[in-house]
Amino acid sequence: MPAARTPATSALGRMLAEILDGTIAAEPTVLEEGGLPSVFPVTELATASVAAAGLAVADLVAAMGQPPPRVEVDRRLASFWFGSSIRPQGWELPPAWDAIAGDYLAADGWIRLHINAVAHRRAALAVLGVAADRERVAAAVSTWPADELEAAVVAAGGCAAAMRSAERWEASEPGRSVAGEPLIRWADGGPGDAAPLADCARPLAGVRVMDLTRVLAGPVATRFLAQLGADVLRIDPPWWDEPGLVPDVMLGKRSARLDLREARDRERLLDQLAGADVLVHGYRPGALDGLGLDRDVRQRVRPGLIEVSLDAYGWTGPWAGRRGFDSLVQMSTGIAEAGMRLLDRDRPTPLPVQALDHATGYLMAHAAVRALAVRLRTGRGSSAALSLARTARLLTADGPRPAGESLRPEDERDLAAGVERTAWGPARRLSPPVSIAGVEMRAELPARGLGSEVL
Repeated sequence: MPAARTPATSALGRMLAEILDGTIAAEPTVLEEGGLPSVFPVTELATASVAAAGLAVADLVAAMGQPPPRVEVDRRLASFWFGSSIRPQGWELPPAWDAIAGDYLAADGWIRLHINAVAHRRAALAVLGVAADRERVAAAVSTWPADELEAAVVAAGGCAAAMRSAERWEASEPGRSVAGEPLIRWADGGPGDAAPLADCARPLAGVRVMDLTRVLAGPVATRFLAQLGADVLRIDPPWWDEPGLVPDVMLGKRSARLDLREARDRERLLDQLAGADVLVHGYRPGALDGLGLDRDVRQRVRPGLIEVSLDAYGWTGPWAGRRGFDSLVQMSTGIAEAGMRLLDRDRPTPLPVQALDHATGYLMAHAAVRALAVRLRTGRGSSAALSLARTARLLTADGPRPAGESLRPEDERDLAAGVERTAWGPARRLSPPVSIAGVEMRAELPARGLGSEVL
């Protein structure tokens, strides 16, 4: 194993400096060499975001009255976790993508249709006027200008993104709006009671987290919190599922289903929220307000609540309310175009992993833990807002660069000891990508299916 080193002035150091923004002075120790194959520094993004989450934990331990512990990040393991942390034993994960989802050549360029959700599939097919057949979809898409089809699918309640260059994105009104936003937008949450934190080995023991997120950044964030001892309760609507992802991201969590359009289920949610310390949600701006769960209601039910929220295209500008996912944001912001052009490919070439989702997830975890430390010191809650598009800017700020040395392949030594008895069958997990001296990174519960509890 190469000697340990600190980030210094590399792309990793630049990313960490922007994430921490002067709030945490410590630096992590970084282990291993190499990176994922990409025209952008994906492994540096993985390492920086995981390190930021670990450094926030060290700061929380300091807020509990102990010296801040040493933080080490394995950049190889961090890269692997950005793919998937679970290794099924004798069974296979379902496909992550709908058979019709993907990139299509429009009349004047490429467009991506994201139709994993039933409603999004229905919207796209209705706009195109075809049945769910990939050849028919491709033929229909080819008759549309990419921007017009993107706008029509979005207007119908679906999800799509035309491929843009970085220059075109940065010159657009949505791109300029995202560029003007902070990586993490902080706001004071008012006074409130803090959960007692006494066990530095399990620093989030006793912390209750309500998780209202789905694919993929939010579940990554709450998985990290669960590994630190938090009691995480994920809430999903009755009709939702993400079978290709749930075994990976449900590690350590409880799960229930509520239909927040129904008054009785909203009351059940508020009952749970009254005892929560942290709320993590991925609702677009105004969506919770429309359900009668606006910020005033949430703060009245739980004074001093810590909130961490996520959207796709930022919290200002014309696309603030637009539905979006990692793969779409890569198309919009120029990442897929740069990969295609610089690697001389014949189609959009995204990052080798869904790095925007995973990195934003660890940044959300960083924000939640950092807010817990603030509440411990001041008695006040905080809210933090992040977006996939702003994380994309963190990745691409230095522009494309040549790919460096490849990561050493995964082997048995990268897996944690023991077998996880998931709801789908036995599995192994990768070892945690971050080590915080004196802190146990482990989940109390194996991964289970959505809705495994009744509230």
